[in-house]
Amino acid sequence: MSQPPRIFDTALINRHLARRDTPADFVTDLVLADLDDRLTALIRDFSKAAIIGPDIDKLPASGRTASASFSFERHAAFGGHDDMPPLDGDNFNLIVSILHLQAVNDVPGYLARLRGRLAPDGLLMVAALGGESLTELREAFLAADALVLGGASARVAPMLQVRDGGALLQRAGLALPVADVETHVVRYASPFALMAELKALGAANPLQDRSRRPATRTLLTAAAAAYAERDADPDGRIRATLEIVWLSGWAPHESQQQPLKPGSAKTRLGDALRQS
Repeated sequence: MSQPPRIFDTALINRHLARRDTPADFVTDLVLADLDDRLTALIRDFSKAAIIGPDIDKLPASGRTASASFSFERHAAFGGHDDMPPLDGDNFNLIVSILHLQAVNDVPGYLARLRGRLAPDGLLMVAALGGESLTELREAFLAADALVLGGASARVAPMLQVRDGGALLQRAGLALPVADVETHVVRYASPFALMAELKALGAANPLQDRSRRPATRTLLTAAAAAYAERDADPDGRIRATLEIVWLSGWAPHESQQQPLKPGSAKTRLGDALRQS
């Protein structure tokens, strides 16, 4: 069986994360707040739960549903060269993956391996950066590359589209799949302020096929000018889109709702419409 192409340089991502110079991370804070809301809507007792994320120190040690509190086994997302972190055993009732899937080389394989660690009727929840994230920055660099270098260069990673989420969950063997998206618009004083924050968060270019030449001052200035021209507000601040895609699905179990078999309906649609 052929190996999936290596789109992301996992070792480089790990080095970027290790060099971060700020403890603040508003993206992770947003995702964890949303996770809390989603968990507290469930009436479940998760006796064995794991959470995976880029910064193990920011991952919660515990969580709470509407009916019970529980403990998380915490794992660093980019601790090695493999997409899959070393979870302790299997039969997890809950596995949460945050801000990892968007930099996984084999997305279907990653989801399938997590599903394989779930107990029957166990829940998988995934939050990842969506395809519209940083679209303004991507377009600005495309314009700058064309102007300065005469062609495009791989600078912003491809990201998950919410429309593909349900199919990916089903392919991984998960039941009752749900995919939804949370969109945030963040404003910065300038494009350079956005670039500086991305670098501080360890979110520099993670692509395996990236250019090895450092971005020149001319290129960065051209990108900042293109960004300001396209996506600046009247007060001079620029907008940046942050899209968080949420995926969830359950390991199959006989207690779950099942779709009716074709032809099993006892009332014809036409008869129901005439009665209404």
